Amino acid sequence: MELKKKTYDVKQDSGTITGYASTWTREPDSYGDVVVRGAFTESIEQIKAQGKVLPLLFNHDANNLNAYIGTVYDLEEDEHGLKFTAEFDDTPEGQKARNLALSGRVVKFSFAYDILDQAEITLEDGRKANELRKLNIHEVSLVLYPANPDTSVVEVKAGRRNRKSDEEIIKQIISLANQLLNDEVDDTEPEEESNAKSEELDTVNDEERERKALMLKEAEELLTKE
Repeated sequence: MELKKKTYDVKQDSGTITGYASTWTREPDSYGDVVVRGAFTESIEQIKAQGKVLPLLFNHDANNLNAYIGTVYDLEEDEHGLKFTAEFDDTPEGQKARNLALSGRVVKFSFAYDILDQAEITLEDGRKANELRKLNIHEVSLVLYPANPDTSVVEVKAGRRNRKSDEEIIKQIISLANQLLNDEVDDTEPEEESNAKSEELDTVNDEERERKALMLKEAEELLTKE
């Protein structure tokens, strides 16, 4: 049985990406196919019943381990099409793909599938099309060129900035900022010398102190941000 693929526009989300892998448009795609609502129902039910997840690939390259860029953890049919949400892997390839989607450079989706039921139909305008009625979906891919131009991105999120990998760095920033603030107190000059300083130098010191205090505040907010 030939494994076929469909492509659609994306709408993203950062550490995650949400979009439509298929839509119910009656405009034939580049394969001459239209997908009917309900075509994925049984496949989705089987995936959920078996506790499985689908891979998010880059450009359907299933033979390349580096092309596995995430995991599809939510898949459902709605009035517009087959909607999904996937989480990007915390790998160089996964994060590169996330950045490509966030920047709008790669914003299309595709899916690989087996055909379990199909039939030739005549559309309202008289054109012939192949109606896909029952499909078994295997993966969703982030791709450059879509077969169906009717899809759209729903959401792209940059993800949580404060990942575990950042936590130690942020703590070091806080420690450094605290040290700098303490040094300000320890290095205070005697009153008679301090009075000799110009107003300009006092202003510079005040600005520097405020900058350090702001750096400390921002680091603390990053560390506790959800």
